[in-house]
Amino acid sequence: MDTFIKLSKINKYYRMGKVKNQVLTDFSCAFEAHCFAILAGPSGSGKSTLLNILATLDKPDSGTYLFNREEVNFGKDKALTEIRKNNFGFVFQSFNLIPVLTALENVALPLTLFNYSRKEQTERAVNVLEQVGLKDKLNQKPGELSGGEQQRVAIARAIAANPKIIFADEPTANLDKRNAENIICLMQRLNTQTGMSFIIASHDAKVIEAGKEVLRIGESCLKQGGN
Repeated sequence: MDTFIKLSKINKYYRMGKVKNQVLTDFSCAFEAHCFAILAGPSGSGKSTLLNILATLDKPDSGTYLFNREEVNFGKDKALTEIRKNNFGFVFQSFNLIPVLTALENVALPLTLFNYSRKEQTERAVNVLEQVGLKDKLNQKPGELSGGEQQRVAIARAIAANPKIIFADEPTANLDKRNAENIICLMQRLNTQTGMSFIIASHDAKVIEAGKEVLRIGESCLKQGGN
């Protein structure tokens, strides 16, 4: 498989007053297409920071990021927006659904950024909600859904535009054991059936165990296999 993301000597720090907190130091890693990779580590280890840099939501202080063999320029916001729009989908632990919109409307909303007709937006939204097992919940609002169902809506929204990569930050953190396992299985199925890549930050042992590749923060290498 081709390496489609490569980070080299990434440094990232945050300042709190006069204190400089180095989160990533000369960090290097690479990911191949169709991966199901887990960024593993306890809270404060830097895994969410790394995920945000990979997703171009945060900027490194130094180092290089190659996406499809081209260097990402973090100084060009418009170019970063286009990379995200055309290649990335996002799943967050807090779901980030709009409370006043139905599941169908939440999923269809990001599709307005693309050249889809209103009919096509609705058809795609219905299709992906069916893929995640929510065919009978199309007109329910987030407050009428369980936590697991809300996360399924969030995943449907993330995959609606058929991105190359899904970035997920602690996607099971706010779920009970059963729903967490269901979400893991759903993401694995989507990875297998669609070829979509998943890069997931998590400290959940079950999520880590499910990874085809596991990057343990602090080791700067991608390990094959769950543990």
